[in-house]
Amino acid sequence: MEPQNLTNVSEFLLLGLSDDPELQPFLFGLFLSMYLIAVTGNLLIILAVSSDPHLHTPMYFFLSNLSLADFGFISTTVPNMLVNIQSQSKTITYKGCLTQVSFFYLFGCLDNILLTVMAYDRFVAICHPLHYTTIMNPCLCGLLIFLSYCISLLDSQLNVSTLSELTFCTTVEIPHFFCDPPQVINLACSDTSTSTILVYCIAAIFGGIPVSGTIFSYTQIVSSILRISSSGGKFKAFSTCGSHLSVVFLFYGTGFGVYLSSVVTSSSRMNAVASVMYTIVTPMLNPFIYSLRNRDIKTALQRLLSRAA
Repeated sequence: MEPQNLTNVSEFLLLGLSDDPELQPFLFGLFLSMYLIAVTGNLLIILAVSSDPHLHTPMYFFLSNLSLADFGFISTTVPNMLVNIQSQSKTITYKGCLTQVSFFYLFGCLDNILLTVMAYDRFVAICHPLHYTTIMNPCLCGLLIFLSYCISLLDSQLNVSTLSELTFCTTVEIPHFFCDPPQVINLACSDTSTSTILVYCIAAIFGGIPVSGTIFSYTQIVSSILRISSSGGKFKAFSTCGSHLSVVFLFYGTGFGVYLSSVVTSSSRMNAVASVMYTIVTPMLNPFIYSLRNRDIKTALQRLLSRAA
């Protein structure tokens, strides 16, 4: 089959999670509920942090940006999937696919970097408590957030530029509920070896470095906690990073699980089901993890809801 340039392909077909017509209403209701829960939870975190002066600290400033990233991440994939289910259409335009890939990398990378920034914040709070306010000053916090967005935007544009150079055949069916970049690369008719190498190199740089920073921060944190003599002091120190550590395990655990599922099974549909964990479930659970384990957040949410009532 003669390959043609990507710009000549007007649309792609997203095969979704299931072809069963009877299952579509259930999937629509399920993912709509999960999306509304995720959006409501993350927006409440942002409103609580911005409206409560007691939460105007570096930790909650980073948390509000993490909630914004989670809101953007889940909004990149789910609304288009819901529209396709409701309209019984599986198509997404070429520009829409590239736009989705762009925002997918932007908010995914931003999530990754913000978790590292928050790990650094906890590292300073536990390992250098006397110098915390001096080190984590508003100028540094603003700079870290600014760099996080700039790096994420660079990662997004590099990946989109790589994908835009591919050529495809006339029939382009993506066995996923969104334009998953690895699936898009697999459908290319041209040689994808260079694109695959570039994608892995970009992932190693923009993904590997933040992960290494998170691991290093928690290595130092655990080392400092173990040097505390009293058990009460150890518990208090650990409780300050317990919520963040839970989110770290959830984010990287689901991502690693999707990678393992792609290695163990060759079924694209199973990989799509596994991707639900890190694209939908993780952004939905993060607000609950922080609100249930954090007394300040719960108090701020109660004040916010009481004012709204």
